Amino acid sequence: MELFGTPTSSYQKFLDTNNISYLYQMDGFDLAIVVAYFTVLAILSFYGLHRYIMVFLFHRYRNRPIAPKSRFAESELPRVTVQIPAYNEMYVIERVIDAVCALDYPPDLLDIQVLDDSTDETRRIAREAVARWRERRRDIHYIHRVDRSGFKAGALENGLRTAKGEFVAVFDVDFVPDPDFLRKTIHYFTDPQVGMVQGRWEHLNRDYSFLTKTQAIFLDGHFMLESFTRFLSGRFFNFNGTAGILRRKTIEDAGGWEHDTLTEDLDLSYRAQMKGWRFVFLPHVYVPAELPVEINSFKSQQCRWAKGAMQTCKKSLLRVLRGSFDPGEKLETWYHLTGNITYPLMVVLAILLFPALIVRYNQGWFELLTIDLPLFILSFSSVTTFYITSQKALHKDWCRRICYLPGLMAVGIGMTIPGAKAVLEGAIGLKSPFVRTPKFSVEGKKSEWMNKKYKGDVGILTVVEIAFALYFLLAILYSLSLGIYGVIPFLFLFLFGYLYTGLWSVAQSMKRSNLWVSFGKLQSVLRPSLRMTDIE
Repeated sequence: MELFGTPTSSYQKFLDTNNISYLYQMDGFDLAIVVAYFTVLAILSFYGLHRYIMVFLFHRYRNRPIAPKSRFAESELPRVTVQIPAYNEMYVIERVIDAVCALDYPPDLLDIQVLDDSTDETRRIAREAVARWRERRRDIHYIHRVDRSGFKAGALENGLRTAKGEFVAVFDVDFVPDPDFLRKTIHYFTDPQVGMVQGRWEHLNRDYSFLTKTQAIFLDGHFMLESFTRFLSGRFFNFNGTAGILRRKTIEDAGGWEHDTLTEDLDLSYRAQMKGWRFVFLPHVYVPAELPVEINSFKSQQCRWAKGAMQTCKKSLLRVLRGSFDPGEKLETWYHLTGNITYPLMVVLAILLFPALIVRYNQGWFELLTIDLPLFILSFSSVTTFYITSQKALHKDWCRRICYLPGLMAVGIGMTIPGAKAVLEGAIGLKSPFVRTPKFSVEGKKSEWMNKKYKGDVGILTVVEIAFALYFLLAILYSLSLGIYGVIPFLFLFLFGYLYTGLWSVAQSMKRSNLWVSFGKLQSVLRPSLRMTDIE
């Protein structure tokens, strides 16, 4: 495909061959573009089909009753250990300690561990909160490690050595469980085969910004259309690392907490379920948590999950496929553990879209409208069906919430570059530390966090994201020049996604540094009421 040549020769070729675009010349390179383009679209359509399968299974099983096998008498309630793993979370550590100590459960059957690996002021705040609750006769202990080996998994493993409970509940520091959490979940363990009970995540700051609104929709879909549906249909699903309870025997039988992946919860979940333990998901039992408000922190969180899932895939997928499990379980495990390969595939698709647009459009309208457009829509329409279903299941005002679906798709596209890097690192076995996602005790719309500690790194990939945005701006201008209006909405999703994740990373980083001071003064003069949350 010759993109450049003398204007006269290119234009003459356009006239002679009746091509729609003077940029088009059919050759072997064009064939390679078309083959790669359709291959990527076919694979993405395969994973898009999975979303339709989950929607079908959700509607098929959603009315299946969920109830414990029996109930513990008050005198027979088991002892529970609550673990709060923490690392440098000075703004939220006291909030979760207070919430856990307020749990409605017999005090003599509850011991609480604050597993703090912090190196900053979090240690003092946590110690003072623990001392305050010990004065109120709570069985709570502060456990600090100088060596952060194993990261969160290492902290949980260390706490388990002195845990008193037959069951272990885990709450990350940004979660705020309701007092009745244990009362609603503990009775499912009357079934001796149940090894874990998972609650659904809710969101303290869902409506804080555009970023938190889209994250909330992402997570609603994960819990209602993945975890819940997998549970109802008898397929493997995972403990999400927090807002759940595990039977201690299940942890031990599965081999304990292991440190060789960044998703110790997903890893343990598969090892336990392959041993025959049943997991239970309760959509009606939810625990509010704080969503990341800083986009760089959001990126690091998503990358950790993507890389950890690929590490777990390498570790467990073949064991499931070779095991004597139901074919449906094996297929769902494949989808679950390999799903993040859509990140690098989307990057490849993004690169191919512009040249494929030139090639396919110049081969004729009929092929473009009857082959390309339906495949492209199939790949992306499953996303809207998936998330609309989850919003309808959870919220009465779902019509208002789904207005953010285009934004959700754009943010998902924008995350493909760091996500692709994380997946490739997990695939080739490149090790990296557990990078925690800092929280700032942001709940209401007026909460301020810009001047607080903990800053996410911008990273060199931000430049790549902005470059991709410029690439799609060029593709849109090209489409407009030739009147190819039908593809512009799809191209705009890519443009907005990469522009948002790239420029907003830089903007937030500048806002939190001295580089923004002069602009901030000008901003206060011109628009005193403008806040960064309004921009976002």
